[in-house]
Amino acid sequence: MALGKDYVSQQCSVARALEIVGERWTLLVVRDAIYGVRRYNDFLVHLGIPRAVLAQRLQTLVGAGVLEKRTCARAPSRHEYVITDRGLQLWSTLCMLGAWGRDNFTESAPLRVFRHAECGTELGAVGDCPACGCLVPPADVEMLPGPGLDPDPADPVSRALARPRRLLQPVEVDPV
Repeated sequence: MALGKDYVSQQCSVARALEIVGERWTLLVVRDAIYGVRRYNDFLVHLGIPRAVLAQRLQTLVGAGVLEKRTCARAPSRHEYVITDRGLQLWSTLCMLGAWGRDNFTESAPLRVFRHAECGTELGAVGDCPACGCLVPPADVEMLPGPGLDPDPADPVSRALARPRRLLQPVEVDPV
């Protein structure tokens, strides 16, 4: 019997959320959008995702109001995908999922460090600042390379994301 594509028989908010973000690659697209990746080709290069899959994931996320498709100011014939307030609500979920992955499935040093830009304190597992006692919005988060991150990644998007930066700031890829 084929596995269904939806959870219509489930009366559960988790199942409803999985309708939008439960497919493979989707949370990585959302993560990259929060990191500041906006251009289709930058998602493609950084994630190594098949074109058809990326196009479908972007369409689903735009349709659900998680991303907004905008005309790119730098190249009017191109579009960019910008995280919306609805998408930003996934930040704590991504933080917790990352902490769970580090704690249970990673043996190396952290790949990235997230700090509260205001006070410099490393964020807790849900994106909170232990020093200030608040949940830190992504715009107030500084992302730094951790000791486990490859210092010389192959693709230009990974190189741009390896530099200290604020979340949500558009990624500027160095020309080759």
